[in-house]
Amino acid sequence: MKIYRIFLFFLLISGNLLWSQNEYDSLINKGIKHIYNVEFEEASVAFNKLKQAYPEKPAGLFMEAMTLWWEILLDLKNEEKDDLFNDKIEQVVDFCDEILDEDELNSDALFFKGGALGFRGLLNSVRKNWFDAAGDGADALPLVNKVYEIDSTNIDVRLGFGIYNYFAETLPEKYPVAKPLLFFIPEGDKKQGLADLKNVSENGKYTSVEARFTLGKVYYLYEKDYNTAISYFRNLHKEFPKNPVFEKYLGRSILSKQGYNAADSVFSVILKKCKEGKRGYNLSLQREAHYYIGVKYKNMGITETALEHFENCVTISEKIDTDDESGFWINALLYSGMMNDLRGDREKALSFYEEVLDKRDYKNAQERAERFIKMPYKK
Repeated sequence: MKIYRIFLFFLLISGNLLWSQNEYDSLINKGIKHIYNVEFEEASVAFNKLKQAYPEKPAGLFMEAMTLWWEILLDLKNEEKDDLFNDKIEQVVDFCDEILDEDELNSDALFFKGGALGFRGLLNSVRKNWFDAAGDGADALPLVNKVYEIDSTNIDVRLGFGIYNYFAETLPEKYPVAKPLLFFIPEGDKKQGLADLKNVSENGKYTSVEARFTLGKVYYLYEKDYNTAISYFRNLHKEFPKNPVFEKYLGRSILSKQGYNAADSVFSVILKKCKEGKRGYNLSLQREAHYYIGVKYKNMGITETALEHFENCVTISEKIDTDDESGFWINALLYSGMMNDLRGDREKALSFYEEVLDKRDYKNAQERAERFIKMPYKK
């Protein structure tokens, strides 16, 4: 009877621990799904519950930072939330440091501190603050290495390995200006980076979606393997239909592989969501959709419809291109001139060509505008 009671006691304890871990994982994953579906208020509710139930753990603070990260991703041109994000990252780091002062092998604190530094490094790389990005990467890598030494079954830490290995080799190739600033960080390994990212995408507990998103961008932006990129973004869009970033990259990947007609099925839906005011479907995305749809109609010879989309693209660009002149703006001006030439409005066509000459040169747009000023555009 005594042995039975002891057994029952340990069974009860283990059951409570398992229930606690399941609740912890459930709150995190519930919040994560809300983030990726751009349901930020619902995510905040889940993470507040997480902080209240587990005040000793850094996960709640870290996930709040991830909510801000995705708010930034919805409109990368807008830097208003950068400072708030960086402040939240500092809170995560400080919280983790307090834990590590008491227990230097606390895997939770090591994991979330490494993740916080890694995502701050990603933002720095987006803002082309290469030295800061490299510093964050160099600081984060030993932390995730230590987590893996403590628990080699933790698949999520391999997201950090994958991102680091792939981009430590790739970024100096793509941005040679950054290479001198990255001399002090360990060399990367693209092949190993891809392997780690695929492993996390299939087996990660918390980071599988982030790994799939990263892989989609890698194959679209760097590997130029558009079929694989389409596969990743199509699945992400199906799982998180409210996420404009996944939908945008799906459209871009289809365009790169199959052309404007195929991509229209995505960008027409995006344009509709923009006009309906769906979260994240902002003016920048609306401008992009107008441009791609306009090119489709230009290529089809449907002049009036194409011109309508290009003029909308120009109007939006005048509002949002405050620091520099985007390729969308410049090409939309050029194409507006060309469409007006086709419809016989030479005076209006010339006004658009002159505007092109007032902008920065983008992919020989000025040379083409000068040619069409001398001789009207003909199909």
